[in-house]
Amino acid sequence: MSLDAEERTIVNPGDVNLQQLLEQAQLMQQQLVTAQQELSDAEVEGSAGGGLVVATVNGSGELLELQISPLAIDASDPEETAETLADLVLAAVRDAVRAAGELQQEKLGPLAQGLGGGLGQLPGF
Repeated sequence: MSLDAEERTIVNPGDVNLQQLLEQAQLMQQQLVTAQQELSDAEVEGSAGGGLVVATVNGSGELLELQISPLAIDASDPEETAETLADLVLAAVRDAVRAAGELQQEKLGPLAQGLGGGLGQLPGF
């Protein structure tokens, strides 16, 4: 069974330049890898209690450092201090992760627009 020339022709709807499309996809992939590396290298801080607790995360939201000022510790009331510190640590980490999210949007948002949607629609973002 042989196919005539018409049956062997691959249809390209709308005359899309597949080579150009592939090049654009590769460029976007390179830009995404670069942006992800920049996020991994970036550090952002969040704080709570007027700076008594400072959390540092990378642009991906990974906790890198946690600083607690000695002024946050009340030796006369260790139970209350522990509860307060726990609250301050949570608040500082959440603040830092929020800042990392803003940085992610800044770095990756333009790439998501190039994909025709938001990165929130892609697994892992």
